[in-house]
Amino acid sequence: MANDTITGPWGFLVAGVTCGIKKSGNYDMGLIVCPTGAKAAAVFTTNKVVSAAVQISKQHVKSTGIYAVVANSGNANACTGKQGLNNAIKMCTETAKQIEVDPHKVLVASTGIIGEQLPIQRIVTGIGRAVDKLSASPAGGLSFAKAIMTTDTKPKQASRRIEISGKRVTIAGAVKGAGMIGPNMATTLCFLTTDAAITKPLLARALKDAIGNSLNKLTVDGHQSTNDTAILLASGLIGNRPVTKQCPRYRRFAGAVAEVCDDLARQMAHDAEGATRIFKVVITGAVTKADATKAARAIADYPLVKCAVNGGDPNWGRIICAVGSCGVKLKVGKLSCRLDDLTVFRNGSPTKFDAKKASKIVSQKEHTITVNLGTGKHTDFCYGCDLSREYVAINADYHT
Repeated sequence: MANDTITGPWGFLVAGVTCGIKKSGNYDMGLIVCPTGAKAAAVFTTNKVVSAAVQISKQHVKSTGIYAVVANSGNANACTGKQGLNNAIKMCTETAKQIEVDPHKVLVASTGIIGEQLPIQRIVTGIGRAVDKLSASPAGGLSFAKAIMTTDTKPKQASRRIEISGKRVTIAGAVKGAGMIGPNMATTLCFLTTDAAITKPLLARALKDAIGNSLNKLTVDGHQSTNDTAILLASGLIGNRPVTKQCPRYRRFAGAVAEVCDDLARQMAHDAEGATRIFKVVITGAVTKADATKAARAIADYPLVKCAVNGGDPNWGRIICAVGSCGVKLKVGKLSCRLDDLTVFRNGSPTKFDAKKASKIVSQKEHTITVNLGTGKHTDFCYGCDLSREYVAINADYHT
């Protein structure tokens, strides 16, 4: 049976443990180790307020080799001042001590409640426990995916296998995220591994492009976290001829990374806080790419559209309203809207359509909203989800 967890690629040992951060007693500490060292790339939140982990990992990812990533859930270690920064450094130094490497070759990530200091002694104990449990098994990979969860209801994992230079390269990922998702330059917490041999600059390019066209196209509630981090580690152990330029082999690799990220993004949308349905907004006919992006995000973020989707209501008027109010250039006389393949609004006027069929489309687990702005040739898309009563309940009960 194929290993579709982050231990699927050669060269990675992983563990997830309980160290006492979460009152629930669920897994709250995860560790990834590459004993031979990995090339690393990362993207982070563009929020001006960032966690201590983001500050430290931004520095450490510049190292030529990364040997470990230590991550915790249940506590964001954000807005925690000098002590928070020292605690993030402590997580790196303790991990480095356990596996006998330079602390600057360890990355760190945190997620959870903002403004509380980490229980650092419990975490130090947890790191030792995680080192003892390191494994290349699917069970180890799954335990890590569980250890980074917060309000997620299920672990999220994906993998792809491709051939490069006659070698079977694997790319795998685990992600957490169910709310506070509306990033500009990252995701929530996303960890990707591969056994491909590839240069660090190309690895970074592949990650940035993949995140930009998948996880960055997802909005749950339009809110950006202080901790958003996506990390891609490449062990290079599969033995392919190293990818050193943007050749067909690179494009094949980058395409697979993008597929894994898109898979993870869709899983996040399906597991979004309180979500029962997801939808994809496709904008065509925009005068600029920026306008297409802005319009897609405006529809996906529009509370009235999200509520209509929750109720299975094909209320195209709310979609048109969202587009008209977001500041993009459009021609009302050419403005059109489709729900999947059903046209409900064409050239600025409503069309006759089967309301029951339209309601059935919107009531699916997934559907696509397509809007043509009638001003140009640019396109873009965004993933969104419905807004339910449960979303309010989850966030009303999420106490600090």
